[in-house]
Amino acid sequence: MIAFIENKYKIDLSKPIDISIPLSNTDQNPIAWYIEKPEIEPVVFGDWIGKVSEGSSTNFNNIFFNPHGHGTHTECLGHITREFYSINQSLKQFFFTAELISITPEKINGDLVITLENISTALDITNRNNPEALVIRTLPNSESKKHKNYSKTNPPYLSEEAAIFIREIGIQHLLIDLPSVDREEDEGKLLAHKAFWNVKDINNLNEDSRLNCTITEMIFVENEIQDGSYILNLQIASFENDASPSKPILYSLI
Repeated sequence: MIAFIENKYKIDLSKPIDISIPLSNTDQNPIAWYIEKPEIEPVVFGDWIGKVSEGSSTNFNNIFFNPHGHGTHTECLGHITREFYSINQSLKQFFFTAELISITPEKINGDLVITLENISTALDITNRNNPEALVIRTLPNSESKKHKNYSKTNPPYLSEEAAIFIREIGIQHLLIDLPSVDREEDEGKLLAHKAFWNVKDINNLNEDSRLNCTITEMIFVENEIQDGSYILNLQIASFENDASPSKPILYSLI
């Protein structure tokens, strides 16, 4: 058990709600951004193969993947800046208050868009209490999200106005069940990314940009998980890269 005494939060660590999608080298792995599925293959040195079933004493695999295109990942503003910033240096705390909301994107000019009104209405319904993280589940919520190839499908995305609103209400960590908060083909504008991180110039980072804030994409929240307040444990691998595969875990409040 863990308790946040000052704010009177209490959770049961034996009951995690995993909202990540595992990475595999099968056709069931989700894919985005026009790449192929991940590769997980044993190391080969001459006649030696790093696989127990092939006679080795250990399984010894190389893994080739892209964090942005191959499943649940968490990224920092280094994803869009000229200067290098690492998710491993940006994310230094791992437990946050969180609000889970479900949203049906609106049809706008042929696109499906998550609007400011969508966000503000959903947060009002769930009686938001200044959460540090916002988890967005889009509707309909099909199991196909776990293994969909999103490339060239123009998935739903977040409007710039919605991203600004999310920033202005103090959300530090944004999680969404889509391959990107921005439109798949947007001429490199990345309006929602820039709005959330408050990046005004990718070449010369402004002092009020949000270095410690993160975006997590390609999560999956099962339908039986109810909207409302949770504690989020946002776990990453220690990559010195703009993004890392991640394992966000929700805990219900007791």
